[in-house]
Amino acid sequence: MESLLVAAYKPPFVSSNTYLGRLKRRFGIKKGGYLGTLDPFAQGVLVVGFGSYTRLFPHLQKTPKVYRATLWLGADSASLDIENITSIECVKEQSLAHISEILHSLQDTLSYTPPKFSARHINGKRAYELARRGEDFTLPHTQMTIYDIKLLHYIHPFLHFEVSVSEGAYVRSIGEKIAQNLGVKGVLSHLERVSEGKMYVSQAQGLKILNPVEFLPYKRLHNMQNFYDDMYCGKKFLLKNTEKGKYIVCFEDFFSIIEVLSDGSVEYIVNRIGVC
Repeated sequence: MESLLVAAYKPPFVSSNTYLGRLKRRFGIKKGGYLGTLDPFAQGVLVVGFGSYTRLFPHLQKTPKVYRATLWLGADSASLDIENITSIECVKEQSLAHISEILHSLQDTLSYTPPKFSARHINGKRAYELARRGEDFTLPHTQMTIYDIKLLHYIHPFLHFEVSVSEGAYVRSIGEKIAQNLGVKGVLSHLERVSEGKMYVSQAQGLKILNPVEFLPYKRLHNMQNFYDDMYCGKKFLLKNTEKGKYIVCFEDFFSIIEVLSDGSVEYIVNRIGVC
C-alpha cells in the first residue's frame, strides 16, 4: 500500500515530524507528509498523506479548521503556550458576559503578527528555530478569518473556547488577543485540533483511513471510460460539451484531477493517482 491518506490523532508533547515518523514505520512507507503543523504541546487531527497522495495536498478542502483551546489568564510566555512560561500572576475574575462579548467581537478577518515560536519561514529558517536561539527578527503582519468562536466553559483562571478559523491562523495568537482585550496576560495551556475541513478523527479512534476523492472540492465527471487509455497515457483530448472548470475523473485503478478549458480541451492538474 504505497498511497494512503489518513486522519491521525497526534498526542500532546510530540512534534508533528516525530509523529509522522511513527506512522511511516507503522505503514512501512518511506514517502509521507502532513497538512498544517501541530505545535508539540498540541494534540488532535493531523492529516497525513503517503506516496502519491501528497500531490493532493494543495487541492484538499482544508477549511474551516476547528480547534478547542484553554486560555490560562495571568500566565505569560514568549511562545504564548505552556512551553516557555516566564511568569504567573493572579488576575481578577472576569464576567461571562464580558468574555462572550470579547469573543463575539473577534469573529471577523483580523490582521495580526504570528508568534515568533511558529513554523513560518524567515530567510529559509523556521521562526521557532531562530526564537529558540534567541535571535532578533520580525515576522510580517498577516491575516486570518475567525468564522465562529464560542465559550465552552470558564473556571477562573482557565477559559475554554472553540474556534473555527481559516487556513494559516494561529490559535495562540487568538488566545493572546482575547487576553489583551480582557486587560491581562494569557497563554494556551491546552490546544486540540478537532478537524481540518471535513477531515477528522476522534481520540478514541486514533487513526482513520480517508478516501481523498471525498475531500476534493471539484465535481466528478461520470461516463469517462472511453477516455481511459488517453488519461492513463496522459494524452490530450477534448470534452466539448462539458462546462469549463476543474473535475475529478475516477476509474477502478486510478483517478485524476483535470481542468476543462473554454474550448473543451483538457489539461491535467494531477494525473493517474493510484486507488488504495
